[in-house]
Amino acid sequence: MATTVTESTKPSTYYNYPYGPAPKPIIGSTLDFDRDPLGFVTGLHQTYGKAATAHFLGGFSIVAFFTSSAARYILTENPRNFTSREFNSTLTHLLGDGLLTIDGDFHRQQRRLVQPAFHRKRIESYATIMTQHTEEMLETWRKGEVRDLSVEMQRLTLRIVAKTLFDVDLKGESAYLGQVFANIIKFPSDRRLSWKNLIRIDAPFTPWGQFQRNIAVLDKAIYQIIEERRASRHDEGDVVSMLLSAQDEDGTVMTDKQVHDEAMTFFAAGHETTSNALMWTWYLLSQNPHIADRLHAELREVLNGRAPTVEDLPRLPYTDMVIKESMRLYPPAWAIGRRASADFEVDGYHLPAGQIVMLSQWVMHRAPEIWGADALEFKPERFDPAHPQEIPQFSYFPFGGGPRMCIGMPFAQMEARLILATVAQHYSPRLVPGHPVVPTPMVTLRSKYGMRMILE
Repeated sequence: MATTVTESTKPSTYYNYPYGPAPKPIIGSTLDFDRDPLGFVTGLHQTYGKAATAHFLGGFSIVAFFTSSAARYILTENPRNFTSREFNSTLTHLLGDGLLTIDGDFHRQQRRLVQPAFHRKRIESYATIMTQHTEEMLETWRKGEVRDLSVEMQRLTLRIVAKTLFDVDLKGESAYLGQVFANIIKFPSDRRLSWKNLIRIDAPFTPWGQFQRNIAVLDKAIYQIIEERRASRHDEGDVVSMLLSAQDEDGTVMTDKQVHDEAMTFFAAGHETTSNALMWTWYLLSQNPHIADRLHAELREVLNGRAPTVEDLPRLPYTDMVIKESMRLYPPAWAIGRRASADFEVDGYHLPAGQIVMLSQWVMHRAPEIWGADALEFKPERFDPAHPQEIPQFSYFPFGGGPRMCIGMPFAQMEARLILATVAQHYSPRLVPGHPVVPTPMVTLRSKYGMRMILE
């Protein structure tokens, strides 16, 4: 990353931008960011402090903010002044107009229609399915064998989300559909600067054509579920059934496409983030055996070998602390992007409408000025409900914040804790010696080489 400190070119003397790296001719910081996105944004914070401006190919700039005050301002105090659709063009091809990809009044209306599907009692009714599917996975595991926990967790959460949200059992298809989704989510990040990504020819030999064919596989599965629900007119207790019957205050109901787009959003987001959070949790526990020992002690005391239930979760505080600390160090959503729809002022900077801004959970969750000198250490005690570490609000936001906060947060939190408690009673996975662990920021934070672990 270029380290020369220059003041960004100001479009008007009225606006004042944070300092940032000197842009290279034409390309700006594009190559530096592409080589190492996490290192780049971390370097911005370390070099320039609370905010920095970086320039990119195409003549646009991004202002990255690293303060809780900026996160609060953008996410909760003025959310209508910041749009996100511009950052989801590739996701829109996959998800359509779902909650992740829409803005404004349409987003508010859709969220009202979708909210009942995530009522607490309905979410809690899925607990048994989560533990049963986890135990079925464990029946295929053997002591001493090596498994890629990134793959195992994705297959498990994919199957859980299909059953709990759509009442479909993907036991025979989960591996295939999981790979299809992995190919889709890999596409936009893997080919950021590739000329191949510019060729939008729908043919089997082009990346774009392969991307479209993978999407078609998921489209077919979702529309088939919608068709079956429409035909039966029976509420199966799943999200699709609820979406088909949902009505807004004025009697508005969803079209098949709207139901498809929301269902596709839940299908994709409902397993990708949780599987990554669990993968990183297994890694951190393997590197910190004293924390794993304390987790196992809690599980023995409370569960004594039986499967956890939703009623057990309040009695498993350390299990919850482990998940929260894992999502601090390795947040599945590593950054949030927005575009300002009006001039705004935050942290002493006055910026114009149209400005792109970034908030990075990866940086803020690891910032020593927030978390202390031991910010990079895995310490679940930070989230001890009896003695929590005091941090400014919006210094920790793994699920985002404000009206765009992840609607599936209660589902994901319960699922992660139940899976961790179920698996950890049987195995303590240990990282294969020498296996490289490289965080890779795609749409979510993945591990470049998977997570190969020995089942102990």
